[in-house]
Amino acid sequence: MTNSQKKIAVVGLGGNALLLETQKGTFEEQKANADAASHAILSIACSGYEVILVHGNGPQVGQLLAQNEESAAKIPVLPLDACVAATQGTIGFILTTAIRQTCNQLGIEKDTITVLTNVAVDPADQAFQNPTKPIGSFLSEERALEMKENKGWKVVEDSGRGYRRVVPSPKPRRIMESKAIRDLALAGFMVIACGGGGIPVARVNNRFTGLEAVIDKDLASSLLAEEVGADLYIVLTGVDQVAINFGKPNMKLLEKITVSEAEEYMSQGHFPAGSMGPKISAALKFVSCTGKEVLITSAEKLEAALKGQGGTYIVPDAK
Repeated sequence: MTNSQKKIAVVGLGGNALLLETQKGTFEEQKANADAASHAILSIACSGYEVILVHGNGPQVGQLLAQNEESAAKIPVLPLDACVAATQGTIGFILTTAIRQTCNQLGIEKDTITVLTNVAVDPADQAFQNPTKPIGSFLSEERALEMKENKGWKVVEDSGRGYRRVVPSPKPRRIMESKAIRDLALAGFMVIACGGGGIPVARVNNRFTGLEAVIDKDLASSLLAEEVGADLYIVLTGVDQVAINFGKPNMKLLEKITVSEAEEYMSQGHFPAGSMGPKISAALKFVSCTGKEVLITSAEKLEAALKGQGGTYIVPDAK
C-alpha cells in the first residue's frame, strides 16, 4: 500500500484516562489503566488506520509540580514547560509498554514510538494575563491559600470539590514536529505525540524558548490532526455518546450531528466549558478546516463505534 492510500487517525486520550480521580496516582495504577486503554487503541489500527495518539497530562503534571514544590528546599524547581516535557516522556513510556504488551498478546506486529513535541504559541496570547487552566490535585482551602501566599499560585474553587491551581492556557498555533510525526505514522509506527497538549514554545528575541503554560490537549490534537492530514479525528472521553440535556429526564443521545447542529447545541449551552465544550470546539475546528469526520466516544465503545454502532459522529454540513 502506498502512502497516498494509507489512512491516518489522530486519537485524543485524556490524562484522566490514565489516572482516575478515585485513585491515588501510583505508577502501577497508571500502568494498569494504560493496559486497559491499549486494547481500544489497537482496535483503531485493526480498522485500517495508522494511529497517532495524543494524551492529556493534567493529573500527572500537577503531581510533578507538587513534588517539585515539596522538595524545593533541596532540589531546584523545574519550570512548568519542563514538567510538561517530563510527563511526555513518562506517559509515553507507560503507553508504549502497554501497547507493545497488548500487541504481543494479540499477535500483532506494530511498533510504537514517542515524539517529544513542541507546540508554538503566541507570547502575546491573552491567556498569559488570565490563567484559567486547572492542573494538579484538589487542595483544601487552607492549603490553597498557603500556596497562593507563599508560592504566588493563582487558585480557584472547582465545582465544590476543592481548590486547584490554574495556569495560562494559550491557543496552539503550530505543531513543530508535525511533518516528522506524519512521516513516522506513514512508515507504519504507532506514534505517541503532542503529549499534554505539547510543550509551549514561542519565538522571543529571535530564539525559541519554553513558556510556563499548559496547552489544551483537545485543541492541540485537533490542530495536529489538521496538520498531518488525518482522515479521522477520534476523541476518547468518559461517555459513550455526546448528549444534549445531559443528566436531565429529557436527555437525548446523539449518534450523528452536522457542524451547524453542533454549533446550535453549543449556543444553547448544552456543552459546558468545563466538560464537553472544549472537545466539541476542537471537533468543529477539525471538521470545518478539513471536511473530514470526528468520532467522540469512550474507550469501551470505540471498537463498536468504528463500525457505526455507537459513539457520536460530527460531520460536515450537506452541500
